[in-house]
Amino acid sequence: MRFPLKPLDVATLLLLAAASFEIGGLHWLAGFENRLSDFFVRYRAASLAPDPDIVIVDIDEKSLAKMQDPLQMRDPPGKWPWPRSVHADLVLGIESQRPRAIVFDLLFGEEDVLNREGDHAFNAALKGLTNVYLPMQRLNSEGDANGVPLAQVAEVLGLEATAAAQRDARIQLLPPQVVDEEHWSRSGIINFNDEDHDGVGRRYWLAMPAYGWRVPSLPARVVSGLGIEIPETDDIVLNWRGSERSFRHISYVDLYEDFLRKKRTRVPDELKDKIVVIGASAAGLGDLRVTPISNTYPGVEILATAIDNLKNRRWMTRTPSYAPIALAAVLLALVWTAFRVRRHPLETGVALGAVSALLLGAEYAALGARLIFPALLPLLFAWGLYLSGAMLAYLREKRTREQAVRMFSRFLNPDVVKEIVEHGETIDSLSGKTREISILFSDIRGFTSLSETRPPQEIVDLLNRYFSRQVAVVFRHGGTLDKFIGDCIMAFWGAPLDDPRHAEHAVAAALEMEEVLEAFKRELGDAGRDFDVGIGIHSGTAVVGFIGAEQKLDYTAIGDAVNLASRIEGLTKEARSRILVSRETAEACHNSFDFRSRGRYKVKGRTGEVELFEPKARSA
Repeated sequence: MRFPLKPLDVATLLLLAAASFEIGGLHWLAGFENRLSDFFVRYRAASLAPDPDIVIVDIDEKSLAKMQDPLQMRDPPGKWPWPRSVHADLVLGIESQRPRAIVFDLLFGEEDVLNREGDHAFNAALKGLTNVYLPMQRLNSEGDANGVPLAQVAEVLGLEATAAAQRDARIQLLPPQVVDEEHWSRSGIINFNDEDHDGVGRRYWLAMPAYGWRVPSLPARVVSGLGIEIPETDDIVLNWRGSERSFRHISYVDLYEDFLRKKRTRVPDELKDKIVVIGASAAGLGDLRVTPISNTYPGVEILATAIDNLKNRRWMTRTPSYAPIALAAVLLALVWTAFRVRRHPLETGVALGAVSALLLGAEYAALGARLIFPALLPLLFAWGLYLSGAMLAYLREKRTREQAVRMFSRFLNPDVVKEIVEHGETIDSLSGKTREISILFSDIRGFTSLSETRPPQEIVDLLNRYFSRQVAVVFRHGGTLDKFIGDCIMAFWGAPLDDPRHAEHAVAAALEMEEVLEAFKRELGDAGRDFDVGIGIHSGTAVVGFIGAEQKLDYTAIGDAVNLASRIEGLTKEARSRILVSRETAEACHNSFDFRSRGRYKVKGRTGEVELFEPKARSA
């Protein structure tokens, strides 16, 4: 058995497939999720304090200016880059305070050909120190063929070989070539992991994979050297803390100057047991990166953050890749169900809005548990289905309204049709209703003799003119035209709109129909002498609704009350009255008219006789 898919089903399946491909691998829309996550991270980080044991010695704008100005400093080193003897003096001064680690965020990849003595002084300062860590850089992998053999430098750089290690592979690395190789084993890469592909740094390598080898990062080297276990993963998502200047900063020049004084003015052990990170925040040195915290975030702050995360084991973790796909599937299923059970789109939208607020709140709250819980993309796909469903619902309702207008316009006054449609009534909603109504039958007398004396086309035109006038009367009094049965009109009051005065309106319509008849007869002249009508009305319970085949539906009333109204109309000739109503109708009019009893009559289908009345309008 085949079950045809409806447009909503197709939209749901397409969006589920799109969500699976996008979240699972394409990442074309990842920027939306990243922007929201970055906003949450930035807002939360502002209230978090970094590790106080990590201190940044900052080559800031002040240091660059002062270190080249003889008016501000005695024997200044000059413009950047400074001789490496300057860094040697700084290392010796810091080391005298017994820090836990000294971490350079400055590359020492090339000799200073203009001041080799400075390089020698730097090496001399590092001699015997085992707590100084130096950066290296992984260069563009496209040039690896011209690099050094990995196996050759693996031992000196402390690279890790996995089972898939390629022994003949080469790599382009920029190690700290200025310093002696005995210090290279405490070096690590400072490359940012750009896996998110939007230029924003959120991850930091712990060990960069290369041809089956693992190249350790500088933060991993530092924290491992402190005796802290490093997680078995290639990278971590950084857990940011503070704002643009989160860690404690000491201006490089302030510390350097103090170390050169015979009598120091700074606290002598301010760096005792600290992890001292030496790097640059000065804009002119170009070590500013784009991060969730800022578009000009100093690289030295990023390095310090990675060390903080590893030291305190507070990096972020991501939910499994299948989790957001599963969330998208659940949300799409809920939206699909809401539309399938015909919930109002506004109600569904409000519910989805509430769910969105809860999920986005949960995404923010999850950051407090160091968990990245991406909820935006699943929500975007759910909202995509909602908009599709709402549009389909609108088009369906529009078609239903148009169908209702077409159908109702055949039976009702246009003003009544408008009111029905505005109430959202449909063919289905108005069918099969049991209502208290008043039914009117109006049959033409003398039609046979009239038709024998006139051409067929003239007879058709005459009937159309007459029916048009009488239908206008029915509509004017709020009635519903049921049908034409030959030369008979059937109408009723009390449906589809409720009308507590349906009997009064039916009788008033009958009296006006009589007046319209007289005017029409005068127009016919002698030909209208035998043209007359009989009108019968009865009030009672009937079933009303659209009945018929799909190709032709009629809004009609059925039941014993309808049959009785038809029988009453048939008795008008016998009772010599144009208009006859039942006792039920007369009593329902509540003295709005004068009624004269025309006697009791035997009616087919009834055991007892039916008393009939002739209505007359009351004099003003």
